[in-house]
Amino acid sequence: MASPKRIFGTDGVRGRANIEPVTAETALKLGRAAAHVFKRHVGQAKDRVRHRIVIGKDTRLSGYMLENAISSGILSMGVDVVFIGPLPSPGVAYVTRSLRADAGIVITASHNPYDDNGIKFFRADGYKLDDTIEGEIEDLVFSGEIENIRPTAGEIGKAVRVDDAIGRYVEQAKSSFPRGMTLEGMRIVLDCGHGAAYRTSPMVLRELGADVISFGTQPNGTNINQDCGSMHPGLIASKVREYRADIGIAHDGDADRVILCDENGALIDGDDILAIAGLQMLAEGTLAHKTVVATVMSNAGLDAAITAAGGRVLRTQVGDKHVIDLMLAEGYTLGGEQSGHLIFREHSTTGDGLVAALQILSAMKTRDLPLSVMAKCWQRFPQVVTNVKVRSKPAFEELTDVLDLVAQAEAEVKPKGGRVLLRYSGTEPKARLLIEGPDDAVLNQWSEKICGCIRRQIGA
Repeated sequence: MASPKRIFGTDGVRGRANIEPVTAETALKLGRAAAHVFKRHVGQAKDRVRHRIVIGKDTRLSGYMLENAISSGILSMGVDVVFIGPLPSPGVAYVTRSLRADAGIVITASHNPYDDNGIKFFRADGYKLDDTIEGEIEDLVFSGEIENIRPTAGEIGKAVRVDDAIGRYVEQAKSSFPRGMTLEGMRIVLDCGHGAAYRTSPMVLRELGADVISFGTQPNGTNINQDCGSMHPGLIASKVREYRADIGIAHDGDADRVILCDENGALIDGDDILAIAGLQMLAEGTLAHKTVVATVMSNAGLDAAITAAGGRVLRTQVGDKHVIDLMLAEGYTLGGEQSGHLIFREHSTTGDGLVAALQILSAMKTRDLPLSVMAKCWQRFPQVVTNVKVRSKPAFEELTDVLDLVAQAEAEVKPKGGRVLLRYSGTEPKARLLIEGPDDAVLNQWSEKICGCIRRQIGA
């Protein structure tokens, strides 16, 4: 039998809603398969009479369809479902642990437009699934192996709705902020992107004493990430200047990432946050193994700054799952991506945009410095990142003209400390090109050549 087509990407299952694999039919199969796999794997549930899985979501219109479909699959396998409604992905992970459920599922396409959606899973401990368990679920979806497992009568699962999930996550997020410290006297502009954090982030910041001016808090099912949030940070930057705020905070659709801006409206991305937090933790002696975990997309200036302070930076493939895997394997406590996924492992099991923002706010209060001054702790190398929409994703080895240009670009920038990275997005039909080096003009020139060649060969 031919191997089934994979449906798991770098962060769960994702695609256009109501088109395979993000359909009600496949969601039902995923629910059945996941329920079967988690019943077998979760050791702490062995003494239970019943098993249960938590389901949360962001604010997309298609979330209703997928939520009902995947829950039906779970219930049909004799596993109970706990609905918690719209909640950030890190909130779903936390509530999964808090309720001691077998697993958690969040229905979200993160930073993608509203007409996309996805399904991602958390283990009982709040961490994302490893490839082995994803493979088991996929195999069951395609093989039909569990078609004959049909609990009946009282063995069918039941569904309940938990109303205090928001409160649980709010308290957990607040616990990451130093006890006894408040945000009184700070004005914060917050953009929730009409996504899953539209209630939680304003609540946490206000309860900590901040003066919060919030945007992107009126989701209607189709406006998530639309000209707002971390994908469109120009809004937050302009509002910070307009309201003379101390800081701007912008989330994506499921709030597992954050982009900040300083009091002048200058953007602060994930690399800035890793540098600020990493250097402070090194100075305090709290950075585990003196190591920051980043991905291949992070700026080379981050390595220079952390190394100069006596630490080191380790890099993984793109995807916060890869960052977390390395952190877990080696005991590291700080990691993240340039895109704004930040993992402070003492406070969260996954990327958490709100927790990351709170760590920077804590540092600002502790050091009594504005964010613009703190962000000067490192020097960013010139970098050009370009995305090209593609109609297919053939191996780059098949695109010889593209690779020839990449080799020529590397020959020019590598001797000067630069690099060239070409890869496909794991969640979108895009090729991503990153070029670093000391000369912006050279970087832009090579970016235009390489991306132009990609567009001619496989451009959408």
